[in-house]
Amino acid sequence: MHGLLLIDKPADWTSFDAVNYVRRAVATAEEVKPKSIKVGHTGTLDPFATGLLVLLIGKNYTRRAGELSKLNKTYEVTMQLGATSTTGDPEGEITSVAEHIPTEAEIKAALKKFEGEISQTPPTYSAIKIDGQRAYKLARAGKAVVIEPRRVTINSLAMTNYNYPEIKLVADVSSGTYIRTLVEDLGKVLKTGAYTTALRRTKVGSYEVVSAIEPKGLDPSNIPARLISL
Repeated sequence: MHGLLLIDKPADWTSFDAVNYVRRAVATAEEVKPKSIKVGHTGTLDPFATGLLVLLIGKNYTRRAGELSKLNKTYEVTMQLGATSTTGDPEGEITSVAEHIPTEAEIKAALKKFEGEISQTPPTYSAIKIDGQRAYKLARAGKAVVIEPRRVTINSLAMTNYNYPEIKLVADVSSGTYIRTLVEDLGKVLKTGAYTTALRRTKVGSYEVVSAIEPKGLDPSNIPARLISL
């Protein structure tokens, strides 16, 4: 059994949880041990985030993970103004920053500043490896974490709703873009502080979450029909 499998990751699941669940389901379908099944992904999602995970089933597909991880991605984003989070999301320590209420015009002008190619420093609490260790593990251990900025591309960034202190956005971005960092940087430009309260990935390349299935909707009988060939 091999191909792409589109998964709609629930909140509070890690991407690794989803990979393991699918590995066990495929193993059951093939009546083999899970360790003999190769399952990879084309880009993780934070535990609090939901949405599209493109999983790769079988050795011929997992070896193409690097290629597929470079696809553009689209997100539905909810950001909270007036405060910051140590992790950039609801799981961190929240600190109030400012009570300034930006106008819609100010927000749209700020969004325009981030469209195109920009320099972005990934968050300390991320899966980036530093000297062989994940940045978030070093941060949780109280160790200094220095991450170099990188170039990413924001293809489009549109506000879909504004009801202070909450802004809803749709962001179409290049691979390697951290939405939590983008939101924090927007908060700095607006002089209010900001962090991400909800994040849903709706698209990876041409693959869309509307075609995905939640992990617990899988069973040995329906997996083959849901596999996509490259």
